[in-house]
Amino acid sequence: MTLLKPLSWLFFILSLSGVWQSSAQSNPKINPDEIRVTLLGTGSPNPVMNRFGPSVLIQAGGKNLLVDSGRGVTQRIVQSGLKLGDIHAVFLTHLHSDHINGIPDLWLTGWLEANYAQRQGPFRLYGPKGSKNLMDQLAKAYEWDISARIADQNLNPNNIKSDVTEITQGVIFDQGGVKVTAFDVDHGELLKPAFGYRIDFAGNSVVLSGDTKFNENLIQYATGTDLLIHQVAAVRPELLANPIFKVILDHHTKPDEAGIVFSRVKPKLAVYYHFTLLGTPKIPPVTEKEVFEMTRKTYAGPLLIGEDRMAFKVENQTVSQIQN
Repeated sequence: MTLLKPLSWLFFILSLSGVWQSSAQSNPKINPDEIRVTLLGTGSPNPVMNRFGPSVLIQAGGKNLLVDSGRGVTQRIVQSGLKLGDIHAVFLTHLHSDHINGIPDLWLTGWLEANYAQRQGPFRLYGPKGSKNLMDQLAKAYEWDISARIADQNLNPNNIKSDVTEITQGVIFDQGGVKVTAFDVDHGELLKPAFGYRIDFAGNSVVLSGDTKFNENLIQYATGTDLLIHQVAAVRPELLANPIFKVILDHHTKPDEAGIVFSRVKPKLAVYYHFTLLGTPKIPPVTEKEVFEMTRKTYAGPLLIGEDRMAFKVENQTVSQIQN
Protein backbone atom coordinates (compact mmCIF):
# COMPACT_ATOMS: atom_id res chain seq x y z
CA MET A 1 0.00 0.00 0.00
CA THR A 2 1.56 3.26 -1.05
CA LEU A 3 -0.08 4.97 1.92
CA LEU A 4 2.06 3.04 4.39
CA LYS A 5 5.40 3.00 2.57
CA PRO A 6 7.00 5.50 4.99
CA LEU A 7 6.20 3.07 7.80
CA SER A 8 7.41 -0.09 6.05
CA TRP A 9 10.38 -0.29 8.41
CA LEU A 10 7.96 -1.04 11.25
CA PHE A 11 6.49 -4.02 9.43
CA PHE A 12 9.99 -5.24 8.53
CA ILE A 13 10.96 -5.25 12.20
CA LEU A 14 7.73 -7.05 13.11
CA SER A 15 8.41 -9.57 10.37
CA LEU A 16 11.80 -10.38 11.81
CA SER A 17 10.24 -10.85 15.23
CA GLY A 18 7.76 -13.42 13.91
CA VAL A 19 4.83 -11.54 15.43
CA TRP A 20 3.64 -10.09 12.14
CA GLN A 21 4.90 -11.02 8.71
CA SER A 22 3.97 -10.45 5.08
CA SER A 23 3.58 -13.40 2.75
CA ALA A 24 4.39 -13.12 -0.94
CA GLN A 25 2.38 -16.25 -1.73
CA SER A 26 -0.77 -15.52 -3.73
CA ASN A 27 -4.01 -17.09 -2.49
CA PRO A 28 -2.37 -20.18 -0.92
CA LYS A 29 -4.36 -23.20 0.20
CA ILE A 30 -5.89 -22.85 3.66
CA ASN A 31 -4.04 -24.98 6.20
CA PRO A 32 -5.97 -27.26 8.59
CA ASP A 33 -5.21 -25.15 11.70
CA GLU A 34 -5.45 -21.75 10.04
CA ILE A 35 -8.00 -18.95 10.19
CA ARG A 36 -8.08 -17.07 6.89
CA VAL A 37 -9.53 -13.55 7.02
CA THR A 38 -10.38 -11.50 3.92
CA LEU A 39 -11.66 -7.94 4.08
CA LEU A 40 -14.29 -8.04 1.35
CA GLY A 41 -15.47 -4.49 2.01
CA THR A 42 -14.01 -1.77 4.23
CA GLY A 43 -16.29 1.15 3.44
CA SER A 44 -19.31 2.97 4.81
CA PRO A 45 -22.55 4.22 3.22
CA ASN A 46 -20.48 6.46 0.95
CA PRO A 47 -20.74 4.81 -2.53
CA VAL A 48 -17.09 4.89 -3.55
CA MET A 49 -15.38 2.42 -5.88
CA ASN A 50 -12.34 1.52 -3.78
CA ARG A 51 -14.20 0.61 -0.57
CA PHE A 52 -17.27 -1.60 -0.90
CA GLY A 53 -19.75 -2.05 1.95
CA PRO A 54 -18.56 -3.61 5.22
CA SER A 55 -18.10 -7.36 5.01
CA VAL A 56 -15.43 -9.77 6.26
CA LEU A 57 -14.91 -13.37 5.17
CA ILE A 58 -13.69 -15.81 7.84
CA GLN A 59 -12.52 -19.25 6.69
CA ALA A 60 -11.61 -21.94 9.23
CA GLY A 61 -12.25 -25.62 9.82
CA GLY A 62 -13.83 -26.01 6.39
CA LYS A 63 -16.38 -23.25 7.12
CA ASN A 64 -16.83 -20.05 5.13
CA LEU A 65 -18.41 -17.46 7.43
CA LEU A 66 -19.39 -13.92 6.53
CA VAL A 67 -19.60 -11.06 9.03
CA ASP A 68 -21.98 -8.44 7.62
CA SER A 69 -23.08 -8.24 4.01
CA GLY A 70 -22.59 -4.76 2.62
CA ARG A 71 -22.78 -3.33 -0.88
CA GLY A 72 -20.91 -5.39 -3.49
CA VAL A 73 -20.44 -8.46 -1.31
CA THR A 74 -21.29 -10.92 -4.09
CA GLN A 75 -18.60 -9.54 -6.38
CA ARG A 76 -16.02 -9.67 -3.60
CA ILE A 77 -16.93 -13.27 -2.66
CA VAL A 78 -16.40 -14.40 -6.25
CA GLN A 79 -13.14 -12.43 -6.40
CA SER A 80 -12.00 -14.37 -3.33
CA GLY A 81 -12.34 -17.62 -5.28
CA LEU A 82 -15.59 -18.88 -3.75
CA LYS A 83 -19.03 -19.53 -5.12
CA LEU A 84 -21.86 -17.62 -3.48
CA GLY A 85 -23.28 -20.94 -2.35
CA ASP A 86 -20.07 -21.74 -0.48
CA ILE A 87 -20.99 -19.33 2.34
CA HIS A 88 -22.11 -21.45 5.29
CA ALA A 89 -23.54 -18.64 7.44
CA VAL A 90 -23.82 -14.87 7.67
CA PHE A 91 -23.38 -13.04 10.99
CA LEU A 92 -24.80 -9.52 11.28
CA THR A 93 -23.34 -6.98 13.68
CA HIS A 94 -26.48 -4.83 13.50
CA LEU A 95 -29.21 -3.87 11.07
CA HIS A 96 -28.03 -0.54 9.64
CA SER A 97 -28.56 -0.61 5.88
CA ASP A 98 -24.89 -0.41 4.88
CA HIS A 99 -24.26 -3.70 6.73
CA ILE A 100 -27.16 -5.61 5.19
CA ASN A 101 -27.89 -4.19 1.75
CA GLY A 102 -25.89 -6.99 0.11
CA ILE A 103 -28.12 -9.66 1.66
CA PRO A 104 -30.82 -9.73 -1.05
CA ASP A 105 -28.18 -10.21 -3.73
CA LEU A 106 -26.29 -12.91 -1.81
CA TRP A 107 -29.51 -14.70 -0.82
CA LEU A 108 -31.22 -14.60 -4.22
CA THR A 109 -28.25 -14.85 -6.57
CA GLY A 110 -26.68 -17.57 -4.44
CA TRP A 111 -29.80 -19.66 -5.09
CA LEU A 112 -29.24 -19.83 -8.84
CA GLU A 113 -27.82 -22.92 -10.50
CA ALA A 114 -25.10 -20.96 -12.30
CA ASN A 115 -21.54 -22.07 -11.59
CA TYR A 116 -20.91 -18.97 -9.41
CA ALA A 117 -23.86 -19.69 -7.08
CA GLN A 118 -25.28 -23.17 -6.28
CA ARG A 119 -26.28 -22.87 -2.63
CA GLN A 120 -27.51 -26.17 -1.21
CA GLY A 121 -29.89 -25.80 1.71
CA PRO A 122 -31.30 -22.70 3.37
CA PHE A 123 -29.63 -19.31 3.71
CA ARG A 124 -28.31 -19.32 7.30
CA LEU A 125 -28.24 -16.02 9.15
CA TYR A 126 -27.29 -15.04 12.71
CA GLY A 127 -28.10 -11.55 13.89
CA PRO A 128 -29.79 -9.25 16.39
CA LYS A 129 -33.49 -9.07 17.10
CA GLY A 130 -35.20 -8.01 13.88
CA SER A 131 -33.13 -10.31 11.64
CA LYS A 132 -35.99 -12.78 11.18
CA ASN A 133 -38.36 -9.98 10.26
CA LEU A 134 -35.77 -8.75 7.74
CA MET A 135 -35.69 -12.08 5.93
CA ASP A 136 -39.47 -12.57 6.16
CA GLN A 137 -40.07 -9.17 4.56
CA LEU A 138 -37.47 -9.81 1.86
CA ALA A 139 -39.30 -13.01 1.00
CA LYS A 140 -42.46 -10.95 0.52
CA ALA A 141 -40.69 -8.24 -1.46
CA TYR A 142 -39.17 -10.78 -3.85
CA GLU A 143 -42.17 -13.13 -3.92
CA TRP A 144 -42.71 -12.65 -7.67
CA ASP A 145 -39.07 -13.37 -8.51
CA ILE A 146 -38.96 -16.46 -6.29
CA SER A 147 -42.22 -17.89 -7.62
CA ALA A 148 -41.23 -17.18 -11.21
CA ARG A 149 -37.84 -18.88 -10.90
CA ILE A 150 -39.34 -21.96 -9.26
CA ALA A 151 -41.94 -22.27 -12.03
CA ASP A 152 -39.77 -21.21 -14.97
CA GLN A 153 -36.32 -22.57 -14.00
CA ASN A 154 -37.40 -25.39 -11.69
CA LEU A 155 -35.13 -24.07 -8.92
CA ASN A 156 -35.25 -25.95 -5.63
CA PRO A 157 -37.53 -24.03 -3.21
CA ASN A 158 -35.63 -25.44 -0.21
CA ASN A 159 -32.53 -23.49 -1.23
CA ILE A 160 -34.26 -20.11 -1.05
CA LYS A 161 -35.57 -20.61 2.46
CA SER A 162 -33.86 -18.76 5.29
CA ASP A 163 -32.78 -20.19 8.64
CA VAL A 164 -32.45 -17.26 11.03
CA THR A 165 -31.10 -17.33 14.58
CA GLU A 166 -31.62 -14.15 16.61
CA ILE A 167 -28.75 -13.90 19.05
CA THR A 168 -27.73 -12.51 22.41
CA GLN A 169 -24.26 -12.23 23.93
CA GLY A 170 -22.44 -15.55 24.21
CA VAL A 171 -21.34 -18.49 22.05
CA ILE A 172 -23.71 -18.62 19.09
CA PHE A 173 -21.92 -21.04 16.72
CA ASP A 174 -19.74 -24.03 17.55
CA GLN A 175 -19.11 -26.44 14.69
CA GLY A 176 -16.05 -28.44 13.67
CA GLY A 177 -13.91 -26.65 16.23
CA VAL A 178 -14.92 -23.20 14.97
CA LYS A 179 -16.46 -21.17 17.78
CA VAL A 180 -18.14 -17.81 17.22
CA THR A 181 -18.91 -15.65 20.25
CA ALA A 182 -21.11 -12.58 19.99
CA PHE A 183 -20.56 -9.72 22.44
CA ASP A 184 -22.49 -6.53 23.03
CA VAL A 185 -21.03 -3.25 21.78
CA ASP A 186 -22.28 0.32 22.08
CA HIS A 187 -23.35 1.83 18.77
CA GLY A 188 -25.66 4.32 20.49
CA GLU A 189 -28.59 4.29 22.90
CA LEU A 190 -31.18 3.94 20.13
CA LEU A 191 -29.19 1.40 18.11
CA LYS A 192 -29.42 -1.68 20.28
CA PRO A 193 -28.62 -4.49 20.04
CA ALA A 194 -25.31 -4.25 18.22
CA PHE A 195 -22.62 -6.91 18.33
CA GLY A 196 -18.97 -7.60 17.77
CA TYR A 197 -17.72 -11.12 17.11
CA ARG A 198 -14.84 -13.28 18.28
CA ILE A 199 -13.87 -16.33 16.22
CA ASP A 200 -11.70 -19.02 17.85
CA PHE A 201 -10.21 -22.01 16.06
CA ALA A 202 -7.21 -24.27 16.73
CA GLY A 203 -5.80 -21.95 19.39
CA ASN A 204 -6.03 -18.87 17.15
CA SER A 205 -8.50 -16.01 17.35
CA VAL A 206 -9.89 -13.08 15.38
CA VAL A 207 -12.10 -10.28 16.71
CA LEU A 208 -14.29 -7.90 14.70
CA SER A 209 -15.55 -4.82 16.49
CA GLY A 210 -18.69 -4.11 14.49
CA ASP A 211 -19.88 -0.51 14.81
CA THR A 212 -19.22 0.82 18.29
CA LYS A 213 -18.14 3.69 20.44
CA PHE A 214 -15.17 3.13 22.74
CA ASN A 215 -16.31 0.02 24.56
CA GLU A 216 -15.03 -1.82 27.64
CA ASN A 217 -16.96 -4.98 26.76
CA LEU A 218 -15.13 -5.21 23.45
CA ILE A 219 -11.80 -4.89 25.26
CA GLN A 220 -12.79 -7.70 27.62
CA TYR A 221 -13.75 -10.09 24.82
CA ALA A 222 -10.86 -9.12 22.53
CA THR A 223 -7.99 -9.18 25.03
CA GLY A 224 -5.26 -11.50 23.84
CA THR A 225 -6.68 -12.00 20.36
CA ASP A 226 -4.28 -12.49 17.47
CA LEU A 227 -6.02 -10.24 14.93
CA LEU A 228 -8.29 -7.32 15.85
CA ILE A 229 -10.29 -5.75 13.02
CA HIS A 230 -11.79 -2.48 14.20
CA GLN A 231 -13.95 0.25 12.68
CA VAL A 232 -12.91 3.89 12.78
CA ALA A 233 -14.49 7.31 12.27
CA ALA A 234 -13.00 10.79 12.07
CA VAL A 235 -14.18 14.32 11.34
CA ARG A 236 -12.21 17.54 11.17
CA PRO A 237 -12.89 19.69 14.29
CA GLU A 238 -14.42 22.55 12.33
CA LEU A 239 -17.24 20.26 11.15
CA LEU A 240 -18.34 19.26 14.65
CA ALA A 241 -20.50 22.37 14.94
CA ASN A 242 -22.78 20.64 12.43
CA PRO A 243 -25.08 18.30 14.42
CA ILE A 244 -25.22 15.81 11.52
CA PHE A 245 -21.48 15.19 11.69
CA LYS A 246 -21.41 15.23 15.48
CA VAL A 247 -24.10 12.56 15.90
CA ILE A 248 -22.37 10.25 13.42
CA LEU A 249 -19.01 10.64 15.15
CA ASP A 250 -20.65 10.06 18.54
CA HIS A 251 -21.74 6.58 17.37
CA HIS A 252 -18.25 5.41 16.39
CA THR A 253 -14.70 5.00 17.68
CA LYS A 254 -12.22 7.78 16.93
CA PRO A 255 -8.60 6.96 16.04
CA ASP A 256 -7.11 7.98 19.39
CA GLU A 257 -9.80 5.96 21.19
CA ALA A 258 -9.12 2.94 19.00
CA GLY A 259 -5.45 3.29 19.87
CA ILE A 260 -6.34 2.93 23.55
CA VAL A 261 -8.35 -0.20 22.71
CA PHE A 262 -5.39 -1.67 20.81
CA SER A 263 -2.95 -0.80 23.61
CA ARG A 264 -5.09 -2.64 26.14
CA VAL A 265 -6.03 -5.63 23.96
CA LYS A 266 -2.46 -6.09 22.65
CA PRO A 267 -3.29 -7.99 19.44
CA LYS A 268 -0.57 -9.42 17.22
CA LEU A 269 -1.98 -7.09 14.57
CA ALA A 270 -4.68 -4.39 14.55
CA VAL A 271 -6.39 -3.57 11.26
CA TYR A 272 -8.83 -0.77 10.50
CA TYR A 273 -11.93 -1.36 8.40
CA HIS A 274 -15.33 0.31 7.92
CA PHE A 275 -13.89 3.78 7.49
CA THR A 276 -16.33 6.60 8.26
CA LEU A 277 -14.36 9.67 7.21
CA LEU A 278 -16.66 12.65 6.76
CA GLY A 279 -16.17 15.89 4.89
CA THR A 280 -17.79 18.52 2.71
CA PRO A 281 -16.90 20.04 -0.68
CA LYS A 282 -15.12 22.85 1.18
CA ILE A 283 -13.64 20.85 4.04
CA PRO A 284 -12.15 17.53 2.86
CA PRO A 285 -12.45 14.39 4.97
CA VAL A 286 -9.66 13.12 7.20
CA THR A 287 -7.34 10.88 5.18
CA GLU A 288 -6.37 7.31 6.03
CA LYS A 289 -2.80 8.49 6.57
CA GLU A 290 -4.06 10.99 9.14
CA VAL A 291 -6.10 8.24 10.82
CA PHE A 292 -2.90 6.20 11.14
CA GLU A 293 -1.00 9.14 12.59
CA MET A 294 -3.79 9.99 15.08
CA THR A 295 -3.81 6.39 16.27
CA ARG A 296 -0.09 6.59 16.95
CA LYS A 297 -0.78 9.11 19.71
CA THR A 298 -2.14 6.27 21.87
CA TYR A 299 -0.80 3.07 20.26
CA ALA A 300 2.67 2.08 19.12
CA GLY A 301 2.04 -1.53 18.10
CA PRO A 302 1.47 -3.26 14.76
CA LEU A 303 -1.26 -1.53 12.76
CA LEU A 304 -2.53 -1.59 9.19
CA ILE A 305 -4.98 0.50 7.21
CA GLY A 306 -7.34 -2.12 5.82
CA GLU A 307 -8.17 -2.20 2.13
CA ASP A 308 -10.76 -4.17 0.19
CA ARG A 309 -9.56 -7.73 -0.56
CA MET A 310 -6.69 -7.53 1.93
CA ALA A 311 -6.24 -11.02 3.40
CA PHE A 312 -4.58 -12.47 6.49
CA LYS A 313 -3.58 -15.89 7.76
CA VAL A 314 -3.77 -16.53 11.50
CA GLU A 315 -1.85 -19.66 12.45
CA ASN A 316 0.28 -20.67 15.45
CA GLN A 317 -0.59 -17.33 17.09
CA THR A 318 1.10 -15.50 14.19
CA VAL A 319 -0.63 -13.16 11.76
CA SER A 320 0.61 -13.04 8.17
CA GLN A 321 -0.67 -10.82 5.40
CA ILE A 322 -1.40 -12.66 2.16
CA GLN A 323 -0.86 -10.81 -1.09
CA ASN A 324 -3.82 -11.24 -3.47
